[in-house]
Amino acid sequence: AMMGTALIYDEEMTRYRLLWVDPACKIEVPERLTVSHGALVESGLAARCVSIPVREATDADILLVHSEEYLEAVKKTPYMTLEELKDFTLQYGDVYFHPNIYHCAKLAAGAALQLVDSVMTGKVRNGMALVRPPGHHSMRSAANGFCVFNNVAIAAQYAKQKYGIKRVLIADWDIHHGQGVQYCFEDDPSVLYFSWHRYEHQKFWPQLRDSDFDSVGKEKGAGFNINVPWNKVGMKNSDYLSIFCHLLLPVAYEFCPDLVLVCAGFDSAIGDPEGEMCATPDIFAHLTHLLMNLAGGKLCAVLEGGYNLTSLAQSVCQTVHTLLGDPPPRPANLDGPCKSALESLQCVRSAHRQYWTSDLPTCDISTKCIKLAEGGEESTEKRVWPEPQRRITPAVRAAAVLPDGVACPDKCTRFGSSQDLDPLEVNKLKYGAVCGHCPLKIISFIVLKFILLVFAQKACALPIEGHIVILQGKSDMSGFIQAVFSLLLPLGYEFDPSLVLLAQMPGGGLYESAWLQLIGLLQGLAQGHTLVLMKVFIEGLRHRLKADWKLIQTTGKFRLPASDINVIII
Repeated sequence: AMMGTALIYDEEMTRYRLLWVDPACKIEVPERLTVSHGALVESGLAARCVSIPVREATDADILLVHSEEYLEAVKKTPYMTLEELKDFTLQYGDVYFHPNIYHCAKLAAGAALQLVDSVMTGKVRNGMALVRPPGHHSMRSAANGFCVFNNVAIAAQYAKQKYGIKRVLIADWDIHHGQGVQYCFEDDPSVLYFSWHRYEHQKFWPQLRDSDFDSVGKEKGAGFNINVPWNKVGMKNSDYLSIFCHLLLPVAYEFCPDLVLVCAGFDSAIGDPEGEMCATPDIFAHLTHLLMNLAGGKLCAVLEGGYNLTSLAQSVCQTVHTLLGDPPPRPANLDGPCKSALESLQCVRSAHRQYWTSDLPTCDISTKCIKLAEGGEESTEKRVWPEPQRRITPAVRAAAVLPDGVACPDKCTRFGSSQDLDPLEVNKLKYGAVCGHCPLKIISFIVLKFILLVFAQKACALPIEGHIVILQGKSDMSGFIQAVFSLLLPLGYEFDPSLVLLAQMPGGGLYESAWLQLIGLLQGLAQGHTLVLMKVFIEGLRHRLKADWKLIQTTGKFRLPASDINVIII
């Protein structure tokens, strides 16, 4: 069985640094790694992970992506003098070399391959590799942007070659465009590459025309390269979630990857001098959670950028928390995407609409319509943000209340039978995810203010205060995906419930796989507080639902005024 989360780190990758003055490169320092790993150790997260040793990538591994001429040139750098290293560096853009960087670059690429091996062989379910140098800017025959070898691109080619993988999703949430990954796979339909990045109408590094929304891939790879250009700074959590819900996830589910690789750059977090964005570290918990529902959970995150040591360490911890299965925190400050983000979203959907059957509605908005002021200086204001809220690690992650004679699923705690349910026992799970065949009345024993109630068929009309949304749509998978990502998830995030209650109605029409995906995605809400009512009990409950709902408002010492309970029913 696939168990655990891998953490790959080796202190050796901190043993190179800039040896001369270069303002463009001074932010890439060894402390990026030591601070990130130190935060994982201090928080106890490292101890919960499966430690996997690094290895050096072989020449054959590196040649999956890079040219032999380039590899041979880099091999000479350990023997160069300082002046020779400077001269060698000048032929490339925004990168530096050091006598030990070739060794570290082989370790960084090898760490990504070790992670792929661990996930694909079932040693772990997912994992993260803390590496430097980063990789997503390096090209076939050129170092670029602090990157020597393209770690994630090598990992994707390696996974396809060694394990016969047919489809790989690479999600790049670094704030810079990973042009090296794009160029590697732009004509390859087996790799779907997604990148969002500062662009500002081609004024931001690397200032490539190929980074805009209309670079969709070439020949057979057309449609498999998705660029989301950020044309202003200050993007927030809502902007990031909107791109995931309305663009990346619908396409990714249609693509149906066998493996998810993440170019995990955290310069897209608040406080970073490169990104100048306002998304808080906890948003990476949600982005990670949403990607973990793809490819059977096989996800490999490989560190790229991140230059504010505080937000970098916090973001790494948020990501690893989620990989370990801890419920994501309640999302904060979700006020809808800004106009610039919507413009980029509409342009990308317009460019890709012909390639995907997922409904990507568009309008006549262009990212070209608003220009930046000439001569604007970068902001030097120091941003301040609160510490991420403490993540919950529930002692019991999942419990089931089952009829007598029904076996309890693996990794699930049995909570008696449905005939002798003790509501006080169920209440002990209110800080964990609950997955069970539970009578609706147990909700009355959990103090709640906001409930998201999702029926997998037609909902009963209930005389309650709140909001009712009845969605009538197609029962096929594409219609289901559209409903979940364009309506249910955005609505759920904005509503911010204390509990998600899912009811699988008799004859609900959802395939088991779709039902499981729905449960998994919605566990990103309400800190994972999820109750599932399975269809075997629903028929009887439908007739009692009205009375049971009344009970929620009137039961014993947990009685709440009706005005304090807000419900959205889907």
